Amino acid sequence: METARETHRLAVVAAISAEIQRQAVAGEQRIDIEKLADAVLHALDPQAPVAEGRRPEELNSSNDG
Repeated sequence: METARETHRLAVVAAISAEIQRQAVAGEQRIDIEKLADAVLHALDPQAPVAEGRRPEELNSSNDG
């Protein structure tokens, strides 16, 4: 079973690999460290997907159906 640390590590590895590959395909001459850092930060704290409907805190007995 993967630990949280291993999961984070795999997410960071995937983010770094994907960003370096993206930069290489784009023809970058040097690695953009700022974009690489952004990719790592996003991997560690991804934005929640925007869901349709109401959030749990918005529900009440009249609209929870």
